[in-house]
Amino acid sequence: MSNGLNRREFVGAAASAGAAFALGQPAIGAERPQPPNVIFIMADDMGYADLSCTGSRHIRTPAIDSIAQNGLLLRQGYSNSSICSPTRTALLTGCYQYRFRIGFEEPMATLDYGVPLDRPTIASVFRDLGYHTKLVGKWHLGAPPQHGPLQHGYHEFLGLLEGAGDYFRHRIVVDGKDFGSGLVQGDDPIERAGYLTDLFGDEAVRAIETARNGQPLFLSLHFNAPHWPWEGPEDRTISDGLEDIFHRDGGNLVTYKKMVEAMDANVAKVLAALDRMGMRDNTIVVFTSDNGGERFSDTWPFVGVKGELLEGGIRVPILMQWPGKIAPGSRSEQVMTSMDFLPTLRAMAGKRIGVSEHFDGADLSKQLIQGETVRRTVFWRFKANEQAAVRSGDWKYLKLAGREYLFDLSQDERERANLLHRFPERASDLRRAFDTWNSEMMPYPLASYSEDVSTGYVDRY
Repeated sequence: MSNGLNRREFVGAAASAGAAFALGQPAIGAERPQPPNVIFIMADDMGYADLSCTGSRHIRTPAIDSIAQNGLLLRQGYSNSSICSPTRTALLTGCYQYRFRIGFEEPMATLDYGVPLDRPTIASVFRDLGYHTKLVGKWHLGAPPQHGPLQHGYHEFLGLLEGAGDYFRHRIVVDGKDFGSGLVQGDDPIERAGYLTDLFGDEAVRAIETARNGQPLFLSLHFNAPHWPWEGPEDRTISDGLEDIFHRDGGNLVTYKKMVEAMDANVAKVLAALDRMGMRDNTIVVFTSDNGGERFSDTWPFVGVKGELLEGGIRVPILMQWPGKIAPGSRSEQVMTSMDFLPTLRAMAGKRIGVSEHFDGADLSKQLIQGETVRRTVFWRFKANEQAAVRSGDWKYLKLAGREYLFDLSQDERERANLLHRFPERASDLRRAFDTWNSEMMPYPLASYSEDVSTGYVDRY
């Protein structure tokens, strides 16, 4: 052999190259492919049917719809909770939120604590894989310098620390006065004029346009839209006269439509930036919501809203595109929750979860790429109205305000036919499964915990 390899070495190298090809890995001496960029987009309080592609009757979302058209629409997606901070805790950690003190905030009333600093997060695992990590938008999981985004794996942050903010004043408004941190960059408050949805979209575009050559990007774009207060892009006068950020006397379907469509316009800017920078073909784009909708949202065909463990409070659309990996126009009935994104996206980036790593979330990368489905059993609980829920296969056990229900979601996803007395053994099995799971989580009330335990992590694997 002219290259100096003897026959045995040549055969061994050829075999290695063939094996690498079969596994989709680069052969010996071949250039290793660039890991995919990840753009993770999350809406706030958006109902399941607030997108055109999931059945909206009056809102048009062509940019968000295009993610499903060019990739996957997963119809059986769930948020880990029916409200904000617990879901974001699960998304950040890849675990059930009730392993952490912060996961009990329903809703979160303080920014004084957060996820334990030694806990791996969706940002830190991508940072450790060599990604540049950035969060744009809503955080709501603590405050710097102890528990801001930079302390939990993000290299950069621009957004809101609190759970809500006026879209023009960027702060919490009570009795007509502004409170809170407002817009924050890194660890520090800043002033920047503009409608929040547009500011977040523009900042995400900048992150794409300034992505470091050769370094993959993990970008979390967490819109606060369409969360209250009810203000569209042209509603500055409403903002100027706002007395209470809860805005109970405001809003309507027209304003809500404007808020969702403004978010869609900014998703369009992000997708256009990926095209402009030649990044789309090697970028995973995800779109979802942090929980079900409220007030002006549409959850059809489900019942229930934010704050309830009925399907309307926890069923959320999950859209994902990855050119060349996920076939355009794909549809899936795979059950997936917020905590699954960490292990799933990390596997898509080429690094599967090790046996010694503790995550409750499942790696569903094969299911999403290859179109397979696996049976899941997942759990929820919510202190308000003593709510509990189990989804196991097509069956759902629900406890709400002291009453129990059993639904076959394959036949009755609107949760109207209570089968509890027709199938008592199945209900009993799911009730026992919930009790077993619940025994592994931090119990209520939190007042029974010592200070050290209440700020820590319950690990009973």
